[in-house]
Amino acid sequence: MKYPVALTIAGSDSSGGAGIQADIKTMSAIGVYATSAITAITAQNTTGVSAIQGISPEIVTAQIDAVFTDINPSVVKIGMLYSEEIIMSVAEKLRLYKPKYIILDPVMISTSGSTLISPSAIETMKRELFPLSTVITPNKAEAEHLSGIEIKDTTSMNDSAKTILSYGGLYALIKGGHFEDATMTDYLYNKSGLVESYKGHFVNTRNTHGTGCTFSSAIAAYLSLGKDVGNAIRMAKQYLQSALEQGSNIDAGHGHGPVNHFFNPEKLKTI
Repeated sequence: MKYPVALTIAGSDSSGGAGIQADIKTMSAIGVYATSAITAITAQNTTGVSAIQGISPEIVTAQIDAVFTDINPSVVKIGMLYSEEIIMSVAEKLRLYKPKYIILDPVMISTSGSTLISPSAIETMKRELFPLSTVITPNKAEAEHLSGIEIKDTTSMNDSAKTILSYGGLYALIKGGHFEDATMTDYLYNKSGLVESYKGHFVNTRNTHGTGCTFSSAIAAYLSLGKDVGNAIRMAKQYLQSALEQGSNIDAGHGHGPVNHFFNPEKLKTI
């Protein structure tokens, strides 16, 4: 027997609601053994990001080497990568170790509106990491930025997803949290078009810090438990929905507080 293992490659959030901290909390709550490679340190809370310091690419790759050569995760979730140099170093290691699944959350802007990556780094990400990815998980604004297409309806969304996948990747999951739609529907595309949609419902709360990190980490966790892509997304959607609901009335900070990752934690599983 062994633990299901997932690796998160992302930045640290000192407030604990997003980034590496949210990833580890999410994976742990689902019963998966979480490992990590930290790409940047942020001074951050629920109201914004006040400072960022990138980790040297050599230390980032040393963390990845340490995890893969010993614990060997089957699934990797990628969040904030900070710089072109880190992106290229991460891509090199993923090409070497070839994990079964890679979930890429193209983190560009925080919930509070802080920019977390440079325009040149975004182009490098598209070139180096999109072709390696199983699922790319942009929200509406990120999908528009990545594709250069304003999403106004299902046709423009399909065009946006098609453009994103032209850079590489098996699936693009365009998240519906930023649409003016109470169903909060997420849309999964492959290169042939729409594969499936995942409906939720609106939760009236300001505690939305780290929802993207949480969702992508939950997908990674369920994949590491042996679920297929469609079911992993469906289960991750339900996990995030419940985490939002259970944390909706909690006073945690003066801005966008965190979701409740541990509303119903699982024991660490074995496979």
